[in-house]
Amino acid sequence: MSNFPATTLRSALRHFETAWLFTRSDFKTVIFPVMIFTIVVSPHHNPLALSRALCWLWFHLFQANVSNQSNSDEDEINKPWRPVPSGRISVEDSRTLLWGLVVFCLCLSSLFSFNVFITSGVYTVLVIMHDDLHLSHHPTFKNFCNTGAYVAYELGCLFIMSGESSLDGTSTKALSCSALVILLTIHAQDFADVNGDRKSGRQTLPIVAPEGSRIYMLCVLPLLSSALSLCWSLGPLCSFFFVSIGSWVGLRYFLFRGEICDQSNYWLYNMWLIGVHLLPANARFRTLAL
Repeated sequence: MSNFPATTLRSALRHFETAWLFTRSDFKTVIFPVMIFTIVVSPHHNPLALSRALCWLWFHLFQANVSNQSNSDEDEINKPWRPVPSGRISVEDSRTLLWGLVVFCLCLSSLFSFNVFITSGVYTVLVIMHDDLHLSHHPTFKNFCNTGAYVAYELGCLFIMSGESSLDGTSTKALSCSALVILLTIHAQDFADVNGDRKSGRQTLPIVAPEGSRIYMLCVLPLLSSALSLCWSLGPLCSFFFVSIGSWVGLRYFLFRGEICDQSNYWLYNMWLIGVHLLPANARFRTLAL
């Protein structure tokens, strides 16, 4: 009996660590960019609303990652430290956890507003389509599912942060730009995972067109950077800086290849993506007019 508190604490810490390991690699790809987007784009700012949006985002990311990682063989090669391939949790238990998270996320969303609840429901359908219906194995459908999920993250957080039932013009424009960027560049994450994706049978763009996908990145990142600079009316100095970053990241994808280099390339891509999500600040605060 005297060991019960210590045993309970150790068990709780193990569960927290497992949850952390499910989501660890997506802080740079989802949590940071989406929260920056939310802070910049939302017309209203409240620390309590921000913490609620962060909580909502993390639980939905947790849901998607449990679904993806319990359906994937690629992690045995690409990320063997994750809970399922490392043996911290079985596939059966992870599926049980998934459906518990689905119910929890829908209930959590219902506490905020009907719009947030609908966003969570659509998001859940996208996760099921991506993982259980295996649309992740097709490069085009995979991109559409990922784009939809990413927009759902941003939309849900915006509704929670702003407290509004509808989006203003700047928010709609920012969401549209974000969706376009994600749709056209989300396969940046696939270059470092080619070996695992090939084992799991996924047909990602770097597998289908190994050379063409790198030429595509070389061209699309500077072109998108230029278009977004014009779209958000950046000043000449900020435009030059942002386009230079996009061009450098695109050039790196073309020149520096291999798993280790592509991991660094993807890290830099996420820094560029954070920059994309900072651009609407020029519409809200005129901070990038230099």
